[in-house]
Amino acid sequence: MDWRRVFGRGAPEAKDSRAGPLIAVTSGGRARWTPRDYAHLAREGFGKNPVAYRCVRMIAEAAASAPLVVTAGGVRTAEHPLARLLERPNPEQSGAELMEAVYGALQTAGNAYVEAAGDADEDGAPDELWALRPDRVKVIPGRAGWPEAYEYAVGARSVRIGRASDGWSPVLHLKLFHPTDDHYGFSPLEAAAFAIDVHNASGAWNKALLDNAARPSGALVYGAKDGDRLTAEQFETLKAELGQVHAGAGNAGRPLLLEGGLEWKPMSLTPHDMDFIAGKHAAAREIALAFGVPPQLLGIPGDATYANYREANAAFWRGTVVPLARKAAGAMTAWLGGRFPDCRIEVDLDAVPALQIERDALWARLNAAGFLTDEERRRMAGVGG
Repeated sequence: MDWRRVFGRGAPEAKDSRAGPLIAVTSGGRARWTPRDYAHLAREGFGKNPVAYRCVRMIAEAAASAPLVVTAGGVRTAEHPLARLLERPNPEQSGAELMEAVYGALQTAGNAYVEAAGDADEDGAPDELWALRPDRVKVIPGRAGWPEAYEYAVGARSVRIGRASDGWSPVLHLKLFHPTDDHYGFSPLEAAAFAIDVHNASGAWNKALLDNAARPSGALVYGAKDGDRLTAEQFETLKAELGQVHAGAGNAGRPLLLEGGLEWKPMSLTPHDMDFIAGKHAAAREIALAFGVPPQLLGIPGDATYANYREANAAFWRGTVVPLARKAAGAMTAWLGGRFPDCRIEVDLDAVPALQIERDALWARLNAAGFLTDEERRRMAGVGG
């Protein structure tokens, strides 16, 4: 990545928020790291929990599959420099791969960062776009409390990315709403952390049962006579024999030979105590709820909120994917608009097969409305020209 672009710290500000000084007081002008253990969340949530992993993948891949298009002067074009930049943002990634990384970072960290690199053009338009790992980025608040620069650190090395002389920031910071933080977003992965722990613990418990031949624990009762007790040496020998010879799934059904007054007393569990599957499914539904993914799409049994898979998939796109993609498109328009004047980035929903049924229904309603002109129908359908 080209880190040679290190811009000046000063940024002319003709206008500013009157609430900025209050934010500056709480920030103190100090660099602020993401206020959570991102590595732990990513490891336990995305890395070890199949439900959270699938939710992140579904959202990121679905949103990235909705292509971003550029309109210049109100006309959609694929030949504009901004359109070519979005199609091939850098030598290592396609546009869909870059946006998948951005959407994935939003779901796992609540924050996503895109760096604009290169200023070969006279107008300062960037040549490349790179997605930055959110756990390596920290916000540097300015005197007004708002971000003045960003610092990207890898190990002991770091680089400061400040604003350009005209106040434009080469780093786009996308974040999800956080009610108690001025600079960082709140991730669905953190909201689902408790349910993820429950789901992972249920899996660990079931695995432990399988490792012990799927049998509950029992007790060896020593029939002591006249106050006799096992010696420490006898106790350790017995415990070692049980652990080496009789524990584990490979020793399932192996007979246990008892002597010297020992008696095996199984400690059975009730069917209610053994009902881990229902609790695990409940935790899985909570994880899916935090991410906005209908449980039906994940194969989680339970209450049928939607009549069929098609309806659940349409709700997933309407309620989760489309708002996220439009949020990113609007943020990139505001960010790159100063470098590519009179351009707008939009999501091409007509190219999404999952929304085709709703699109056909809209066209049918518009065609049946005889009181509308063709121009009004096209405008209501979101078709320019």
